Amino acid sequence: MSALYSVKATTKGGREGHVDSEDGIINLDLAIPKEMGGKGGATNPEQLFAAGYSACYCSAMQFIAKRKNLPLEDAAVTATVGLKMTERGGMALTAALDVVTKGLDQASAEALAESAHKMCPYSNALRGNVDVPITVRAE
Repeated sequence: MSALYSVKATTKGGREGHVDSEDGIINLDLAIPKEMGGKGGATNPEQLFAAGYSACYCSAMQFIAKRKNLPLEDAAVTATVGLKMTERGGMALTAALDVVTKGLDQASAEALAESAHKMCPYSNALRGNVDVPITVRAE
């Protein structure tokens, strides 16, 4: 099956370099975060991943809510993405999602979050590799 959508981004200089998307919309300097011994002051791969994950997951929730005629008025998803050392000396991603919904009761919000976790391409890419705890709060 062919991709529904595909994009290219090129990084030069690694974590202290620059990244551009093929269409020029992304045009960002990169910096190693101060917490990792770098100078900070620019974005990094983990921030970009967290932004993409939270946006994609929120869209999955909206899509499912619309398809199931759920009274979802609003949703916000915060993705926390980090790095940790592995036992073998490498590095691995960490991820967690915090979901807030408006218009649903707690049980419906939790069911929607679970369905979105099954649909979201980021969740599917991480499944089996990264444990992603999800907290859900219905307001």
